[in-house]
Amino acid sequence: MELPYAEPYKVKMVESIKRSTKEQREEWIKKAHYNLFNLSSDKVFIDLLTDSGTGAMSDKQWSAMMSGDESYAGSTSYLQLKKVVKKITGYKYFLPTHQGRAAENVLFSVMVKKGNIIPGNSHFDTTKGHIEFRKATTVDCSIDEAFNTIDQHPFKGNIDVEKLKNIFDKNPENIPFVVFTITCNTSGGQPVSMENIKAVSKLCKSYGIPLIFDAARFAENAYFIKMKEKGYEDNSIKEIAKKVFSYGDGMTMSAKKDGLVNMGGFIALNNEEIYKQATVYNIMYEGFITYGGMNGRDMAALAVGLDESTEFNYLESRIEQVAFLGRTLTDFGVPVLQPIGGHAVFIDANKFVPTIPRDEYRAQALAIELYIVGGIRGVEIGTVLADRDPFTRKNRYPELELVRLAIPRRTYSLNHMKYIAAVLKNVYDTRNEAKYGYTIIDEAPIMRHFTVKFKKN
Repeated sequence: MELPYAEPYKVKMVESIKRSTKEQREEWIKKAHYNLFNLSSDKVFIDLLTDSGTGAMSDKQWSAMMSGDESYAGSTSYLQLKKVVKKITGYKYFLPTHQGRAAENVLFSVMVKKGNIIPGNSHFDTTKGHIEFRKATTVDCSIDEAFNTIDQHPFKGNIDVEKLKNIFDKNPENIPFVVFTITCNTSGGQPVSMENIKAVSKLCKSYGIPLIFDAARFAENAYFIKMKEKGYEDNSIKEIAKKVFSYGDGMTMSAKKDGLVNMGGFIALNNEEIYKQATVYNIMYEGFITYGGMNGRDMAALAVGLDESTEFNYLESRIEQVAFLGRTLTDFGVPVLQPIGGHAVFIDANKFVPTIPRDEYRAQALAIELYIVGGIRGVEIGTVLADRDPFTRKNRYPELELVRLAIPRRTYSLNHMKYIAAVLKNVYDTRNEAKYGYTIIDEAPIMRHFTVKFKKN
């Protein structure tokens, strides 16, 4: 008899979560102006808004926090973290920051100028926001399969090399770097193959253009390479990750994902001159170069977390839990982006509620309904997040309208996954009753989705 799968950890502490009624949730989301970000956490039963900083740390991480060195300069916790980052990435220079968007802010302050063009694979919201804030432009060079929610391509995060070459040829002097997101969050947490990374790296080198990884979920990407790409079956996750990074010139990382911590991030580079320039902005925006907005105890926990997240047993448990939810929803007939990504299940709102017009934010409407019915907080990855064109101020309508259910690491049980699936089936079975969308009544000029306010149509 084949043994059933079991998580490679046991529970030492629990946190109570509050139940509520549908009527209560209807009132709460109305007071929050129909923005799920505006809800207080005690009004959420299962929180899938993000997997960023919401996971559970291990006993070893908590132990490391007790020995954190809080020295302002030259903290031994910094030195420990620097050593682990060098071991995993191979990059020579390292700057801690308080989270991923802070790392982008520091690095892009050096590398991005007005009028620049930064190609990549479906830039995420903060990446695009930091670039456009500096009056530069992003260009999505994702493969076409990335925009087909039922295509089973195993590496839908890949960059189309011909599309990228086209951008290079049209803008030979105006591209400061290529940003390569692993895994690619905006296109469904989809991984990037080693073959594609090699090809993109080769093209970048031939044009003298640096390749920078957005590496928030690099360990999950390495797991997919091991499981899906021929030739890497016998390599460890750490070996695969280091090989991936060897094809780039540097990285930014939100350590709140594959770093397994609640707060933290960093920049790692091979270019000494860019590093030196970045230290100036790190001191201006983050703190001294040996803490960069992080406590010593957080750096100590991150050093352990990076080691734990690059172990196969942890990643197998993590990604299989997400896959279980995806498979269950598929069995229920709920339209989800295929194949299931590493950190989240993405609901295809274009197929789920096609009767709601796109200018009434159908994915947002679906996310709100999921909260009202089951107390589950997801997030819209569609027109609201795509924001307005910075020049015309018109809505940008991406090819995909998704609701992301991001699964926190080591946090929820299999029964929670079953509950989520049952609620979504209920919403799907009654989808024809969803006849209304939403209108924006207030929004910020950039990255509006965090604070936007809606009214129900």
